[in-house]
Amino acid sequence: MSYICTSCGKETPTSTVHNTCECGGLFSLPQDHLPLWQESLIDKSVWSQFRYHAFMNLDGDVWRRVSMGEGMTPIASYNGSVFLKMDFMMPTLSFKDRGAAALVSHMKAIGVKKCVQDSSGNAGVAVAAYCARSGIACEIYVPEGTSPNKIAMIEGFGAKAVVVPGTRDHCAEVCRSKVKEEGAYYANHVYNPYFYEGTKAYIYETFEQLKRIPRHIFIELGNGTLFIGAVLALEHLMRSGVIDEFPQLIAVQSENCAPFYETEEQGSSSLVEVTPKPTLAEGIAIGKPARASEVLDMIRRHNVKVITAPEDRILPCREEMAKRGFYVEHTTAAALAAYYRYCKKFGPTEDALLSLCGAGLKSEH
Repeated sequence: MSYICTSCGKETPTSTVHNTCECGGLFSLPQDHLPLWQESLIDKSVWSQFRYHAFMNLDGDVWRRVSMGEGMTPIASYNGSVFLKMDFMMPTLSFKDRGAAALVSHMKAIGVKKCVQDSSGNAGVAVAAYCARSGIACEIYVPEGTSPNKIAMIEGFGAKAVVVPGTRDHCAEVCRSKVKEEGAYYANHVYNPYFYEGTKAYIYETFEQLKRIPRHIFIELGNGTLFIGAVLALEHLMRSGVIDEFPQLIAVQSENCAPFYETEEQGSSSLVEVTPKPTLAEGIAIGKPARASEVLDMIRRHNVKVITAPEDRILPCREEMAKRGFYVEHTTAAALAAYYRYCKKFGPTEDALLSLCGAGLKSEH
């Protein structure tokens, strides 16, 4: 199998240890060769997201030795209009386990022994856990202000946590410098497209569970790890002819760090540069997303709306959700705050799906 460069179109074997094409462009994985959706192709002997392995780019059956049963999370009703996909019910308590399971399976398949990664916390925890299970040493770079509980989990899995002063974007720059200097494998959830093969299952599960796709899907958007995977899966279902129309996707950004929102507001052809301000929604506090052009293309191709979460409504929404039995981290509460703002702006929004992307115990700081 080969990666395809998103900039120049060149193919590179997926066995490469390089994280970009020779031209500097990011890699993607082909999708058109995968079989069209058929329920008969779901491997119902597997109770994890890998029951959809027929629709994923994977390296043989390596995933069987790496998987910890991630996925297959319940969908619960929140009120008459909103459903919640409970993706905090994962081995490391966040949706990032979806991508980490697929990415680490690939790393195991090509013989990676050590990797580095930068993260706002959840992806680092997930990669650390799956690397521990797979016998791969790893080093995780996190920005200052990251939840101590997430750092403790990273170290608990035996990985080295490096706290970098400054913003999340600066943390990524420091980590990538180390990759360049030392030639370490970059197990990054943004650069490596295998991660999105795992997050595609978010949509596949929803479709299998509900026998349909909700009319409105709210997705937290920072670097776009869940957003890109969801779009790829929805495009696959459309190609397969099993859904008649693309749902209304609503990308959720932090009010204090909203480059895609500002870009859409200004009608700019390229991502508008913003200066991130401190936000409780640390999971989406990304001012310079590496796949900005790819995400923008998806936003415009599918008429995605972008909404921001009011900073002063994040904690009240978190409290509201807890009083209804859902103890979530701040980034998840931001999605509910954004939903309410969306309803205020566009009117009542029925049949909406929100992602409970992370558990509350991970963000008690």
